Amino acid sequence: MFDHISIGVRDLARSKRFYDAAMKPLGYACKFADGSLGYGNDDGIGLWVGATDHPVQPDNKSNLHFCFVAPTRKSVEQFHTAALKQGGKNNGAPGLRADYGPNYYAAFVVDPDGYRLEAHCTKA
Repeated sequence: MFDHISIGVRDLARSKRFYDAAMKPLGYACKFADGSLGYGNDDGIGLWVGATDHPVQPDNKSNLHFCFVAPTRKSVEQFHTAALKQGGKNNGAPGLRADYGPNYYAAFVVDPDGYRLEAHCTKA
């Protein structure tokens, strides 16, 4: 349905460190870095990160979050660990989420600008 999403951040260098680390275990990398950052894989860029003075204000009750497909449960765990090491905040440790499905394995973090992120894998 979506071709890509774009988010605005206050500190592009800080966000690059965060997203480089968090996206790597999921098989995504920074494919474009010239005034903004584009993350994806060989199929294309799906996440754009750009600098702004007015990023969307964090709101835990908005239900807004971005979920990334992970190839394995281990990569979900590595995403979570990497995100926390680069200034992200824990918003749900890696584990099965039976309410979402019998094999729904996910982890949740909040990036340095307050965006809520999820990585999930449905492979057993």
